Amino acid sequence: MRAAVKPAAPGTAVTPQRYAYGDDPSQVADLYLPPSGAAARGVVVIIHGGYWRSTYGMELGVPLAQDLVRRGYACWNLEYRRAGNGGGWPATFDDVAAGIDRLAVAAAEHGLDLRSTTALGHSAGGHLAVWAAGRGSLPTGTPGAGVPVVPLTAVVSQAGVLNLGEARELGLSDDAVVNFLQGPEDPQRYRLADPMTAVPLGVAVYAVHGRKDSSVPLSQSASYVAAAQAAGATAELTTVPGDHFALITPGSRAWAAVVQLLETAADTTNPGPSSGD
Repeated sequence: MRAAVKPAAPGTAVTPQRYAYGDDPSQVADLYLPPSGAAARGVVVIIHGGYWRSTYGMELGVPLAQDLVRRGYACWNLEYRRAGNGGGWPATFDDVAAGIDRLAVAAAEHGLDLRSTTALGHSAGGHLAVWAAGRGSLPTGTPGAGVPVVPLTAVVSQAGVLNLGEARELGLSDDAVVNFLQGPEDPQRYRLADPMTAVPLGVAVYAVHGRKDSSVPLSQSASYVAAAQAAGATAELTTVPGDHFALITPGSRAWAAVVQLLETAADTTNPGPSSGD
């Protein structure tokens, strides 16, 4: 495993380049490239949380992208339609799939190597990151199904909502799961959306969770990792000091653990050709 890389000295913020993958204002992603044309040590797809609601947006991923780009990563900060602005089932899933695949266009334009592409998702974004890593095995015709143009090689889930059945039973965040998926009479929809029903995945999932998280219970990460390990998948659980938001606060001990996990994930590569070839 590589030694953790310290960020470059703070300076002028990196200005991202925006890409659209649809006509809706939320169907966009921002590309952050390491300064001075340096080769990226890996690509990180950042998927923000907010219990899938439109109250929260891609601004949550900006501090993470700014920190990681100074560490030498290229970052793809992804926005998507959420419950309240046209999202939910099936639009959010279609958006995440299309938004990640759009990265191939940006990679071709900048000679960016996608053989190491890690999804980094916080809270509801952790759910979407793990879901995206398994979408290649979804039944034909379901939201997000199909062979990914940009395969993910690992996932780092930050306090991810990884057990939708439990989250629904607990009524987390004022019944956020039902608000997001609607159609409670459609159990197939809930199965297709739940990471628990997709184990084992073919990529490693590194779940990190704050020990004082009062927004997403630790059991959300622990139950997923236990199920994944029992199914023979590569999955690890790391608990860290702090609350739900410490994981997206650069400079915190929790964020340092996230960076270390990204270093581990960056060693995992897809053996196929790079986009820059």
